[in-house]
Amino acid sequence: MRGYFGIGIDNASKRGNMGNLIRTAHAFGASFAFAVNPKIVAHTGEYVTKDYVDTSKTANNIPFFNYESVAEVEIPQGCQLVGVEIDDDAVDLPSFKHPTQAVYVLGGERSSLSEEMKARCNSLIKIPTKFSLNVATAGAIVMYDRHRVLGGYPDRPLMTGRKPEPKPEHVHGGVRSRRAERKLKQDV
Repeated sequence: MRGYFGIGIDNASKRGNMGNLIRTAHAFGASFAFAVNPKIVAHTGEYVTKDYVDTSKTANNIPFFNYESVAEVEIPQGCQLVGVEIDDDAVDLPSFKHPTQAVYVLGGERSSLSEEMKARCNSLIKIPTKFSLNVATAGAIVMYDRHRVLGGYPDRPLMTGRKPEPKPEHVHGGVRSRRAERKLKQDV
């Protein structure tokens, strides 16, 4: 899968949810995780190891950033900030085209995304559910959808019970010369 992503929570207040989100982010190949204005202690590995068994040793494998304010959040150049929020202006997740380079941010357990964070977002998406989900669960759904859409999987079979086509093997292309391609078009 090309590109990268990071994921975090704006105003996180529960250690278990933060730990669950970080461990799931590690499983889905996130490049980093973060918290903005957290109501819990800074990351020392205890988000993922103190209260829960973490056999993947997430704290040693994925960087974690603590930001005191929305203004401090660093978004890599060329990357899009995507807010996950129940909002009338948000795009339903199944209809959303994930950016190749993205940072996803969710509102905390007892709050929504702050207005300041929403203003920084390039896009807002929502999971089409009847009511709000646990923040770690919502994050897992967004990461799964990203992986499903950008992971190079073939389309699902049209009929229930049919086996899907195998995932195509990656083929490395040769050197491409746009100049030579233009010349070929001109010659034709």
